[in-house]
Amino acid sequence: MSRVRFPFRSTPSTQQVPTTVVVQTPEQKKESVTTSYWDGVYSEDGSKDGERLWGIENFGNTCYCNSVLQALYACQPFRAFVEAYPSTPPPVTPLGPPPGPPLLASLPPPSAPRGGGPFSAGSLGRGVVRPEDVLKTIKRENEMFRGMAQQDAHEFLGWVLNKVAEEVEPLDRHLKSKGSWNGSTGGKTFVQNLFEGSLTNETRCLSCETTSSRDELFLDLSIDIEQHTSVTSCLRGFSASEMLCQKNKFYCDSCCGLQEAEKRMKIKRLPHILPLHLKRFKYQESLGRYTKLFYRVPFPTQLRLPNTSDDAENPDRLYELFAVVVHIGNGPHHGHYVCLVKSAGRWVMCDDENVEPIDEADIFRYFGDYPSGAGYVMFYQAAD
Repeated sequence: MSRVRFPFRSTPSTQQVPTTVVVQTPEQKKESVTTSYWDGVYSEDGSKDGERLWGIENFGNTCYCNSVLQALYACQPFRAFVEAYPSTPPPVTPLGPPPGPPLLASLPPPSAPRGGGPFSAGSLGRGVVRPEDVLKTIKRENEMFRGMAQQDAHEFLGWVLNKVAEEVEPLDRHLKSKGSWNGSTGGKTFVQNLFEGSLTNETRCLSCETTSSRDELFLDLSIDIEQHTSVTSCLRGFSASEMLCQKNKFYCDSCCGLQEAEKRMKIKRLPHILPLHLKRFKYQESLGRYTKLFYRVPFPTQLRLPNTSDDAENPDRLYELFAVVVHIGNGPHHGHYVCLVKSAGRWVMCDDENVEPIDEADIFRYFGDYPSGAGYVMFYQAAD
């Protein structure tokens, strides 16, 4: 596996981008000057050599891939692990050499971008990355992404996270045996350490009051949405009680028979990174197809989960929004994906090759009731 470097920003992931200017004199300190977004983005001579952001070329229908990659690489811990992962030779199998590089190793390096002409990367982008290797790997590993049809960004996100974790797990064991890698803890990969949380599924028998529970792991949460609601309200609905009765009765081991029961699901272990997927595509039986729900669902820039279990550790954990995958269009199989990313304290829109600034006050335009698009997957990072 060749070492992967961050393709969409040119600053090292370990370097923290300052949000305020460090001033030396007391007079200057009183001013509390905030750095402009453009400070550090342009070099001293006004050229674009100092820019950090990169566009990604669209190969006809790959906006779903581009938006998810931009969101993942906007996550500093994820980017740091990918950049720091050691170089290793490709695995040797009884069937011979692998047909191509694994997914993690096929992400494009910074040396790949090109610019100029229609690929000038907007007003902020330093250049445009051509993700040919990663797309070849994706299509080789999953036939669902081989055609020219539009794909679902959330399904792609889930596949990428699971695939990278699957690839890294045996490599972690190999590197640990040689003492050359200590990036994973508790027997988990860096993907699991960052994204994995757990749900507890509680079922209470209404006859004997016995409660049974079963834990499930997740890398992202998918929640139903309703009109005139909010993300917080939808999370409460996710953990609302459900009655199991009539044909859906619960088999109680204590009662040794089917009984009416109350079921609910809550978050037991909170992840460090929380991708929150809004179920905007719903199957309409009368039409025989999926349609898009243009419901207005405000998503906050800061979030505390309201549906944690009683034994959850740090249930009041604060999350901060750092990226939003937005769907533009009328249905799941057509339209366009873009990604809103928080960079250097300001929000930018990554629309394939173009990277443009947007005002934080305009994020409401992506709540779902504007033609500019609807928030589809929100990415939150724990403030701690």
